[in-house]
Amino acid sequence: MDVSEPASISQGIASRYASAVFELAKDGNNLDAMGRDVDALQAALNDSSDLRDLISSPIYGRDQQFAAIRAVAAKMGLSDTMANVLGLLADKRRLFVLPGVLTTLREKLAEERGEATAEVLTAKALTKPQREKLTKALSDQFGKAVSIDETVDPAIIGGLIVKVGSKMIDTSIRSKLDALQNNMKEAG
Repeated sequence: MDVSEPASISQGIASRYASAVFELAKDGNNLDAMGRDVDALQAALNDSSDLRDLISSPIYGRDQQFAAIRAVAAKMGLSDTMANVLGLLADKRRLFVLPGVLTTLREKLAEERGEATAEVLTAKALTKPQREKLTKALSDQFGKAVSIDETVDPAIIGGLIVKVGSKMIDTSIRSKLDALQNNMKEAG
């Protein structure tokens, strides 16, 4: 069995839901609300282990997931379109694809606005001036507005890993140490 198969199946499911939701929001002229919903849901997933458990744990039944995710949507003030999609995902037992749906929606929204999204991995959270400087540098390099989707991972020790589309820039200390270790193995 190909180990990439489950991930590609999940991504395919997420992509189909995201495309449908995006078209609904576009037809209803609600792309701004969709963008706010995507940002709010991503922040909630990043901050709440309970929400991550709700969308991925098989111990919650269909009705429990449906009721809980609808309550979360209402509490967060999400648009009707997003609340309905979350309810549909819960009803079909597919809440586990929500992170993929959000990623695909973010990409589609950025494309619609003529922007690019940079996935940035840092050892510690960027300060506001660092974020602004990085955004400007990436915008200058790629010739369009770039928004940053930041993830913090102390394992990279320092530096950044930046992915924009198919391009990747890795200035992390972890990768430099790995390269040094490989060079030492080859030499000795």
